[in-house]
Amino acid sequence: MNLLLSIHWNANPELFSLGPISVRWYGLMFAMGFLFGFSILTRMFKYEGSDPIWVEKLFVYVIIATIVGARLGHVLFYGWAYYSQPQHLIEIFLPIAKVDGAYKFVGFQGLASHGGAFGIILAVWLFSKRVTKRPVLWTLDRLIVPIALVGAMIRTGNLMNSEIYGVATNLPWGFIFERNNETIAKHPTMIYEAVCYLITFGILMYCYYKKKDFKDRTGFLTGVFFIGMFLTRFLIEFIKENQEAFESGMALNMGQILSIPFVLAGIWLIYHALTHPPVFYNSK
Repeated sequence: MNLLLSIHWNANPELFSLGPISVRWYGLMFAMGFLFGFSILTRMFKYEGSDPIWVEKLFVYVIIATIVGARLGHVLFYGWAYYSQPQHLIEIFLPIAKVDGAYKFVGFQGLASHGGAFGIILAVWLFSKRVTKRPVLWTLDRLIVPIALVGAMIRTGNLMNSEIYGVATNLPWGFIFERNNETIAKHPTMIYEAVCYLITFGILMYCYYKKKDFKDRTGFLTGVFFIGMFLTRFLIEFIKENQEAFESGMALNMGQILSIPFVLAGIWLIYHALTHPPVFYNSK
């Protein structure tokens, strides 16, 4: 491999610290994603005459569901063998771990995007029943637009953490992740995903504002989102290092297996939306 063409990456995951409190790039990207998402969704609701107060209520549901769902997704899909042990149960929702016989603050050791997706769908179902009284897909068709942007920002946080990268490559844009003591270039798969998520975000924004018929075709935007996000994930996983030891030897890893239902659902949603007339709702 030609190391002269590789990018040596050794970013500090910590932005700054104040005593025992530290602010990490990943957390900042996560928080900024929610702030940008709130702003984008508020403008969307105002644009179509829907009640912008709904956005404030929706984000309470979504923030809780994203964090809880992503955490449970990691625990159940990737780390159940560890967390199911009695001495580790407390670590599921508390950022601590047992070190040398004593519990110490270590921060959460994993979040799974598929778990976050399941959590958001459940939250939107509850929100639609209690607040908008409209179909779940009506809310999802709007919410998923900023979520695509949030996904790109979270992958940027992964880059700053030097985590979730790919297998070895001799391509000139390969990254040598020095913080992890890597000595050969690896695919910066978090950048690949971030770029694809940004493209998906752009397509969704175009469909919502420029192809106005699409936002009223129930499920169309959600279908585009599912395909754009999860087909990307499925394909990039082929050049990504396995996240857990149990994935070794599997034809498809856990991320790919969990992505398949979303891709299939996306195809069906687009087909259904294009073969049924648009549905219009009276604005508030």
